[in-house]
Amino acid sequence: MNPGFGRFAPTPSADLHIGNLRTALVAWLAARSSGRGFLIRVEDLDTPRLRNADAIGTRQLEDLDRLGLVSDVPVIHQRDRAPVYDTALAQLEPLVYECFCSRKDVAQATRAPHGSTPRYPGTCRGLSESEKEALRARRQPCLRINAGCAHVRITDVLHGVVSADVDDFVVRRADGVFAYNFAVVVDDGLQGVDQVVRGDDLLESAPRQAWLARQLGFAEPVYLHVPLVHAPDGTRLAKRDHAMTLARLREAGVGASAVLGHLACSLGLARPGEPVTLADLVMRFDPQKLPRDPWYVDPLIWAQD
Repeated sequence: MNPGFGRFAPTPSADLHIGNLRTALVAWLAARSSGRGFLIRVEDLDTPRLRNADAIGTRQLEDLDRLGLVSDVPVIHQRDRAPVYDTALAQLEPLVYECFCSRKDVAQATRAPHGSTPRYPGTCRGLSESEKEALRARRQPCLRINAGCAHVRITDVLHGVVSADVDDFVVRRADGVFAYNFAVVVDDGLQGVDQVVRGDDLLESAPRQAWLARQLGFAEPVYLHVPLVHAPDGTRLAKRDHAMTLARLREAGVGASAVLGHLACSLGLARPGEPVTLADLVMRFDPQKLPRDPWYVDPLIWAQD
């Protein structure tokens, strides 16, 4: 079988910073070096909640284009795909149930390791119809999927074997919006994405997504979770780091080609100051040799080079 696609899937909540662009570059290189296509998907399920999402999404695509990271197929938006998700959810109907627990309820009912997402203890899994009817009068339910206490192992290119118990996670929120963990699996499966490259802050979600892919009849993708980028003070880059966007770097005199060179250097694919092209980087790319540690960076220093 021919390889499918790799992808980069930004959320239009803020302009892409250097960390986002570095992950996008790795995704593009991983796809190209393995003979896959590359696609971009805008994950904007929460668009009504996101101020200026359309304008931000346009700027994100323009920044990716400036680096040469262009989708091989038309870019899709998750906000337009509710009918697709409805169809996929119908396939899982025997496993789906209403849940009336708030996030606070879940947090109080379980003891998750520090920094981990609380695991749902199954509070609403066995409710009777009369109990559900009484609860509906007070609260709109979300929909969860019964994972049957599954224990799932996935293999990541950098992290090796990762295993976790899969809890009954949300597939559609109480406000009717489909959950990230559900939508991303449906879209990857239907778009032929068989290589998932993203930040290692999302590694924890891979086992549940792999489990869901199997329930929907999709093949499990190749996973590659890359280390995040950190600011000089040690904090990971976030939406507030406007100084680390392409627009701000251009203002400081750092062009897209120079940014590409710095990103390549951070990945061990170029020497400091070496001019590079995407074609050069594809020839040098080996996912097994990617750095395992975070990259600490102050891009404004680049303007002094």
